[in-house]
Amino acid sequence: MSNRLQVSLSRQQRQGQTVVAIRFSRHAEANRAVRSLAGCKWSKTLQSWYIPDEQQSIAAAIQALSPLGFVDYRSLRLSDQGQPAATPANEAQITQHLTAFRQFLTSRRYSANTVKTYTDALSVFIRFMANKAPAQWGLPDIQHFNNEYILKNGHSVSYQNQMVNAIKLFLRVTENRHIKIEDIHRPRPEHRLPNVLSKEEVKAILQAHSNIKHKTMLSLIYACGLRCGELLSLTPKSVDSHRNLLLIKNAKGKKDRIAPLSEKMIALLRDYYIAYKPKHYLFEGQQPGTTYDSRSLQQVLKQALAKAGIQKPATLHWLRHSYATHLLEAGTNLRYIQEILGHKSPKTTQIYTRM
Repeated sequence: MSNRLQVSLSRQQRQGQTVVAIRFSRHAEANRAVRSLAGCKWSKTLQSWYIPDEQQSIAAAIQALSPLGFVDYRSLRLSDQGQPAATPANEAQITQHLTAFRQFLTSRRYSANTVKTYTDALSVFIRFMANKAPAQWGLPDIQHFNNEYILKNGHSVSYQNQMVNAIKLFLRVTENRHIKIEDIHRPRPEHRLPNVLSKEEVKAILQAHSNIKHKTMLSLIYACGLRCGELLSLTPKSVDSHRNLLLIKNAKGKKDRIAPLSEKMIALLRDYYIAYKPKHYLFEGQQPGTTYDSRSLQQVLKQALAKAGIQKPATLHWLRHSYATHLLEAGTNLRYIQEILGHKSPKTTQIYTRM
């Protein structure tokens, strides 16, 4: 614990108002975390960051900083009147609930991303609920959370749905209580068009890098419509050069699928393999046997965009969207595209018909 970040939260007076000061030693990640908090500012007088003395602000701060180290908020437990303040419940109880929930998700073989997303979501809600035990949670609490935390902080529709799903699953598992979806205030579904690059823009991006590893990674995402995680999970055995196929194992939804590889893509993969000779993963990080970092891969794309002179805020997923759209424009059957992309429902694939 001594090597980890130590953070303290305490109530302070600033210009006649009560605020919550956030203090920690110099730490770059912690600075980035607090800057992202709504209403967080730096005070020269207090020599610390501070946030409004509000339940949702405190919960958001603890949620953002807890992954980086120990957050001490014991001084917030009592209000000025000596009554329990609207602050998170006992940390030991929170840890117990989160550990049990994480173990359940892991035992059910949920993906690592889903485990983290649901556990983080539950952590925010537990702390928002302060000293109210899960056995006392009800629909009014979830609706209050939607209004006072999610909407006030401008969180997305997908974030709101993740929260509802996590809370619903937690109550079913730990309290044997089933919450009716129709009784929860869920957001109306958004119908957004996928972000798509033109064929010329994709070509410029794929030709931007001289580094063969960077070129191969970006090219393979577009050539097979891969998700970022799918690319990074590939092994050398995933490439079947005799059949010109890419074998994508344990993709989203625990499904395997295959995608066709062109002769040009096979040739690029051969040149890359000769140059780098990967062992465990097809695209390894700096240490042999470790997977390439997803953030580094996003930087590879950003560098390609800059070199190509493309101003659009493209992400790696844009390449997947572009692949599907270009196939559809070429007259490819929608069912075929659905299989290549690994969509469970044809409705997901049909969004490309609106482009």
